[in-house]
Amino acid sequence: MTESTASLKTKLEERFSNELIDCIVDRNQVTLVIPAEHIISVCKTLRDDDEFAFSQLSDLCGVDYSTYGQVDWATQETTATGFSRGRQNTLDDESDDDEQRKFAVVYHLLSLKHNIRLRLRCYLNEEPPRIASVTDIWNSANWFEREAFDLFGILFNGHPDLRRILTDYGFIGHPFRKDFPLEGNVEVRYDPDKQRVVYQPVTITNRVLVPRVIRDDNRYAAEEEEQSDA
Repeated sequence: MTESTASLKTKLEERFSNELIDCIVDRNQVTLVIPAEHIISVCKTLRDDDEFAFSQLSDLCGVDYSTYGQVDWATQETTATGFSRGRQNTLDDESDDDEQRKFAVVYHLLSLKHNIRLRLRCYLNEEPPRIASVTDIWNSANWFEREAFDLFGILFNGHPDLRRILTDYGFIGHPFRKDFPLEGNVEVRYDPDKQRVVYQPVTITNRVLVPRVIRDDNRYAAEEEEQSDA
C-alpha cells in the first residue's frame, strides 16, 4: 500500500465514520462501501471537499452478485470423449429467489487535484434495485446510469431520461442479470416475404463447452520435489 493510498483510506474512515460499511484496499485501490441511502451526501462531499476533490466520475456500472463465489467450471476430471461436453450446471435455480439476489452499483472516481482514484460501492437488496441518480453531481453519470438500467434493471431515482441505451425499445428483460438466459429469449431475422426484420423465439441451444480443468502439471513436479527436499 502506497503512502497516498493509506492516507486516503484513513481520511475516508474518519470523514465517513457514520455512513461507512467498509473501507477496503486491494491492489493499491481503495474501495469505499456505503449504504445506498447516503449516496448523494457522500458523493457531494467527495466532489466538493478539498481534502478529496473527486471532480471526475470515470465509470459507473452495475453488478449482479446472485451467484458470487459459485464455480461451475473448475474441475480435475475430463470426460471420456474429451472436453467438448464440459460439466453439467450445478447451480440450484430454485434457490435463486428475488429476496436473496444482491445487486450493487460501483462508481469509479478520479481526483485530478490529488492524482488518486477511488472505487465507491453500494449494495442494493430490494427488487427492483433502486438508488438515487448522481447526474446532478457528475454529468458523465447520465449514460452510465442508463446502461446500468438497461443491462441490470437498476432504477436511478431522479435521472432526467432513464431509458434503454444498448438494447432496442421492445427488448424484454435485462441481459446482464445472472438469471437472464445466455442465449436470450428471442432472436431477429429478415423475413423476405414481409420485407422487414421480425422477432421469433430463439433457436440456439445453450450448452457448456470447455471447462477450466485443473491439473497437476508434471513440468512443475521436479521443482516441488527440490523444494520439499530443501
